[in-house]
Amino acid sequence: MGRCAMSAGRNDSNNQARTFLISVAAELAGMHAQTLRTYDRLGLVSPERTSGGGRRYSQRDVDLLREVQRLSQDEGVNLAGIKRIIELTNQVEALQARVRELNAEVEHLRAQPRPKSTALVVWQPRNKR
Repeated sequence: MGRCAMSAGRNDSNNQARTFLISVAAELAGMHAQTLRTYDRLGLVSPERTSGGGRRYSQRDVDLLREVQRLSQDEGVNLAGIKRIIELTNQVEALQARVRELNAEVEHLRAQPRPKSTALVVWQPRNKR
């Protein structure tokens, strides 16, 4: 599935640069480190890895962990359902980004001057019966 993302905290570029050890991320998310490992294994939250294989959680990952916890505890959604919600959210965000790209392209094309047509149309009357 790749890197999971949800919209919370997505716009702050400083949050993306900071990374946390699993113990710090667990504390920030209000969970046990083992829960983070389980979520990683299940593909719910996939943190970056160091060359030695250690997990490095971004602020975005921590926000996603909190959302997983909220969906599970407050909304009663099981982990399979949460994974599907994350997948669909990622898909919607990707499609929205593509729509923005296409809209920008359309606006760019509309802003360009259109060449005048030099096409010739020949009109012929229909045969009368």
